[in-house]
Amino acid sequence: MRPEDALARLPVPLRRLAYRVGYRLLVVWSRARPSDAQGVKCVLRHEGRILFIRHTYGDRRLWELPGGGLHRGEPPLEAAAREAREELGVELAWRPLASVELRDHRLTTMHVFAADAPTDAVTHDPGELAEVRWAAPAAPPSPLSPSSIAILRLL
Repeated sequence: MRPEDALARLPVPLRRLAYRVGYRLLVVWSRARPSDAQGVKCVLRHEGRILFIRHTYGDRRLWELPGGGLHRGEPPLEAAAREAREELGVELAWRPLASVELRDHRLTTMHVFAADAPTDAVTHDPGELAEVRWAAPAAPPSPLSPSSIAILRLL
């Protein structure tokens, strides 16, 4: 059984706690062993709007684009499809949009993918996501994460 499958079986409050603890451990690990990282962001579009999310962990005030880190050996396109499936319950044909390099305590390359949603209905994971919101790219929710700001500049 994959760890994410076991996590999905927990009640929402326990899943949120697990995400918060896991996130803190990941931050400590990445600061202790700084190295370049890769992740994916998904620009999900519907009728001129883009889907933004707020996580239940990390800086929970920030609005972001859906996405996450790559698993070891995972191609970015597969990671984008996996993250969209896990976070939003959608299976879509993702296409490469761009790559963005971000720097905080390490260099992170974000591979950005886009897809058009046939509907604005998504089934978000309440353990991982506190809120989802569709918004026009010119009027996104605030405050935005640095990665979302960088990606919206590309659009």
